[in-house]
Amino acid sequence: MSSSTTHGTLAGTVDAARARWAARAASGDERDGRIAGLLARTVVRPLAAAGVVDGEPAPVGSDVGSDVGDDTGAHLALTDLAVALAEAAASDPRAELLEACAGAVRLLGLADVPDGPRVARLDAALAAIPAGPAGRVTVARDGPYLAVGAAATGLTTWLGEPVDAPPAAALCRCGRSASKPWCDGTHAEIGFSGAKRADRVPDRRDVYASRQFEITDDRGLCAHSGRCTDTLPVVFRAGTEPFVAPAGGRADDILRAVQACPSGALGAAIEGRRAAALADTRREPGIEVSQDGPYRLTGGVEVLEPDGAPVPRPEGASPEHCSLCRCGQSANKPFCSGAHWNADFHDPVVTAADDPTLFTWAGGYPALLHTTRLFYERHVAEDDLLSPLFALMEPDHPERVASWLSEVFGGPEFYSQRYGGYARMISQHIGKHLTEPQRQRWITLLSRSADEAGLPTDPEFRAAFAAYLEWGTRIAVENSTDGAQPPEGMPIPRWWWVCDATPAARPSSVPTAQVDEAPAVETPAPDEPVSYERHVRGLFRPRDRGSMRSAFDLWSHDDVTTHAEAILGRLRDGSMPCDGAWPADRLAVLERWVAEGCRS
Repeated sequence: MSSSTTHGTLAGTVDAARARWAARAASGDERDGRIAGLLARTVVRPLAAAGVVDGEPAPVGSDVGSDVGDDTGAHLALTDLAVALAEAAASDPRAELLEACAGAVRLLGLADVPDGPRVARLDAALAAIPAGPAGRVTVARDGPYLAVGAAATGLTTWLGEPVDAPPAAALCRCGRSASKPWCDGTHAEIGFSGAKRADRVPDRRDVYASRQFEITDDRGLCAHSGRCTDTLPVVFRAGTEPFVAPAGGRADDILRAVQACPSGALGAAIEGRRAAALADTRREPGIEVSQDGPYRLTGGVEVLEPDGAPVPRPEGASPEHCSLCRCGQSANKPFCSGAHWNADFHDPVVTAADDPTLFTWAGGYPALLHTTRLFYERHVAEDDLLSPLFALMEPDHPERVASWLSEVFGGPEFYSQRYGGYARMISQHIGKHLTEPQRQRWITLLSRSADEAGLPTDPEFRAAFAAYLEWGTRIAVENSTDGAQPPEGMPIPRWWWVCDATPAARPSSVPTAQVDEAPAVETPAPDEPVSYERHVRGLFRPRDRGSMRSAFDLWSHDDVTTHAEAILGRLRDGSMPCDGAWPADRLAVLERWVAEGCRS
């Protein structure tokens, strides 16, 4: 079949879906209207740019049939469109077709299309899109990142939680999508440019000699995550030249910092050439959507230009990992330059939990894994009491313990899914004859590792952390004795805050510097409409904002609007703020604002 014939058939499939969903949107249903709008912005628009379809608004006519309100017909039209686009993207390398395919696949989820023969055909078509063993990310020209294969299915949150993503996904890179991390077509409406800026920090590979290897650094590629300067400030010195002081730390600590550099700007070299065995860890392909920051790619995910050529990286950059701009403001697009800090880029809060879990507060799986790696690689290996116990441990033992702690602290069921349940953990202690000195040393060194890894040091978290270590290690000793018969069928324990003492449950006695000053409070006149910026935002103090930032931002109009009823309820019953109830006049202002429709 010729390309023109293929595109003619595809255009007909697109027009059928457009007409049906335009007709459904005309009925006034909010969800149908949203799907029709996204169909136009994320599917039709890139296809029109490629010359495959006409970009004019879809006609609403009688040719859609009398069943326009029937879900089955609409679902079939959308599924047929996704299948046709996936098949086209498998043979046509143009980025516009892949972008449209990703947009159509996302619409299937929004429309709650059930599984069926057509969906099975779609899965086969998506699997045929060239992706390579690690997956790839195509950087659309002035558009989204198009992730396929393992790169897309390996999408995770900054906590390490898996994100349910199809094997073809369009990820926002303009920073303005209302459905982050997914692209909603906003980049085309705001005239987003994906070009590098002329005033960016130029690439320059600096080399610092140490005893065992050379440390390399490229300031032009740096994403300013602060991981190196935070964890090893005596070697990586912020605001000081030279930036790297090799004699300031141990070789193993320096290599950990190099491997943890998410941008790939830091490296380790031998005789001038990057030593991948030292500088890069072996990880599964994936993309982490970092908190209020870039996409962090690991596992050798390819990053390609729209024409399929590799995106150029400076000499010495890691091929295993990199950071891609997500705020739209980087001077070094598509790579992150740290601009999200100055742009005050933030992800929207989808839901507000009453209290964060210990898992969330700790920083999720990545933070716990950093802790367990420090524990086993730095401390256990050199300890006279513990090193004999772990001399024959599996290479992934730090990952196993981090998965266990993640699940125990209220996170995803990582240990159950990856290694087994409670019985699997208990089996590791049977017959080991653990001693009290070993138990105490285990707690001491893991607590020290938590400090070194930067786990939260607030009293509430550390009380819960220490309580679990005491409880868990005593259970381990009990199960390691001769004749121990652990009860069968026990679930993995779930730990919580001690006596419900969360970090937001009390005001801190230590003054902290506030980045933002509290806005002035202006009382509205009796006949004056209540405005969030003028009358409401200033009601919330910096300490109020800080105590709730894990759930939502009290200085964000959108966040306060979304959670207005819950906030009002807490203020009325006196459970917020924690240091005293609001005066009646302040509460009345917020109540008026909500009653008047939450004006900005």
